Amino acid sequence: MRSVAFLRGINVGGHRVTKNELIEVFVSCGYEQVDTFLASGNVLFASGFASDQPPYRAVAEQLAVALETALGYAVPTTIRSRSEVEELAAAEPFDADALEASTGKPQVMLLFEEPSSSASREVLALGSDDDLLVLGDRALHWLPSGGMSESELDLGRIEQLIGTNTIRTANTIRRLVAKL
Repeated sequence: MRSVAFLRGINVGGHRVTKNELIEVFVSCGYEQVDTFLASGNVLFASGFASDQPPYRAVAEQLAVALETALGYAVPTTIRSRSEVEELAAAEPFDADALEASTGKPQVMLLFEEPSSSASREVLALGSDDDLLVLGDRALHWLPSGGMSESELDLGRIEQLIGTNTIRTANTIRRLVAKL
């Protein structure tokens, strides 16, 4: 079963990890058909599980430990199955009018855990006309009205409420499906 590991902060803060380094870590963990997509921490791999719902939490923890050992710094990791990535790519959380009115790119915050209902409500309350938020299955869809750096959305508060996450553009998610 093909899956995608989404790595947080792999090439930031002065760290530069090559494609070959990432592939080597995944292969050393016993995974096959390993490839990377872009330099933002997207690793495609064959999990070896017959089911579409293998123990992803255990796989993510195994990979996070292996990456930290190999690279010398923590690399929070979350896994999505092929079908989960396809569902994210097919999602249309924002209507056509909102997309047309925005000069920003739709973003997907991949959540490492499912948030509680109270945390979900608090996060959605942080949205505004300039920063539309829609909660999905272990994902928070975000449409900023402009560039991410121009947004007043409190990403730190979001992380406090819903935990570790990593952000990709919706277009990156769609392009990953094509690679799967």
